[in-house]
Amino acid sequence: MAAEHRDYEARPLERSDLDPDPLAQFARWFAEARAAGLAEPEAMLVSTTAPASRYVLLRGVDERGFRFFTNYRSAKARELEADPAVALSFGWLPLHRSVRVNGTAERLPDGESDAYFASRPRSARIGAWASPQSDVLGSREELDLLVADAEARFEGLSDVPRPPHWGGYLVRPHALEFWQGRPSRLHDRLRYSRPPAGADGGWILERLAP
Repeated sequence: MAAEHRDYEARPLERSDLDPDPLAQFARWFAEARAAGLAEPEAMLVSTTAPASRYVLLRGVDERGFRFFTNYRSAKARELEADPAVALSFGWLPLHRSVRVNGTAERLPDGESDAYFASRPRSARIGAWASPQSDVLGSREELDLLVADAEARFEGLSDVPRPPHWGGYLVRPHALEFWQGRPSRLHDRLRYSRPPAGADGGWILERLAP
């Protein structure tokens, strides 16, 4: 199927445009994606070494890295427990931008998972108890019955606790690439990477050929 050609017309992306800290730079681009009114700028593709990929929602970024939450019995969690190497991809295509992250995933401390879980709507907290994520279901009705059972279990309780099989992951990055679309497919790509083990200094910033 022939695709319609669309050229990219973003302004040049220079090294001097970028923050020395890639996580601060990500926060800047993320804020601009939100301000532009993009749908679900938090959506990120999580890829494991299975290999497997799926979209989840970013639920925070700080100086440590990127946070998301899931069922620890899910396929993605089992894959991360077997091999914590992970890649994240953000595609803010209306802005002609994307960000790629390579890093290592680790479970968040229980306190952070508890705090985020408590902020979720009650229906989402019930769903976390009810859904055997990634398991095969015989029908939608089977899931409805599991939700009804969870509702009955916590009937009358305003505070639905976090299930022990549900929580967060922190992805600590070791490389981040910022891509900005340019005309004639001569895009700007700038990559931050950690220096070799034992070397002094902060992030290394390099330009890559498109």
